[in-house]
Amino acid sequence: MKIGLISDTHGFIDEKIIAFLSECKEIWHAGDIGNLTVIEQLERIATVRAVFGNIDGTEIRQKFKEKECFNVEDVNVLMMHIGGYPGNYSKEAYHEIRSVSPKLFISGHSHILKVIFDKRNHLLHINPGAAGKNGFHMVRTAIRFKIESSEIKDLEVLELPRR
Repeated sequence: MKIGLISDTHGFIDEKIIAFLSECKEIWHAGDIGNLTVIEQLERIATVRAVFGNIDGTEIRQKFKEKECFNVEDVNVLMMHIGGYPGNYSKEAYHEIRSVSPKLFISGHSHILKVIFDKRNHLLHINPGAAGKNGFHMVRTAIRFKIESSEIKDLEVLELPRR
């Protein structure tokens, strides 16, 4: 299954990101969506899974949860907006990781793209950076990858100027 992964759109999604995600069967949004128009645009492409972020208002918080744990093929996934990264997880992320033992942990919030294997917890951590225009980041990013059985592979990154 081909997965698209974005975060921190803050109410804006570029047509180039839409095109990059167009081959995906599912699109995951790791929070700070900004408005439901972003979700509606993504739902025209594929099934959307999302969590709300710290800037998201009531409308988004009513539609999505703070964290999601789900399985795709043989991969247990944990997704939350504020999670940190290996060696520096948030307190809540650390407890969730210990509780659900995901193979893939996804978080957003930092606006910094990171893909790190966490040897201690035996998981892959992905932060897709920021796809939107708001924030300190200089490059907008999106990720797509495949999940086949228990394998996460063929990771691709799209980078666009922040403008």
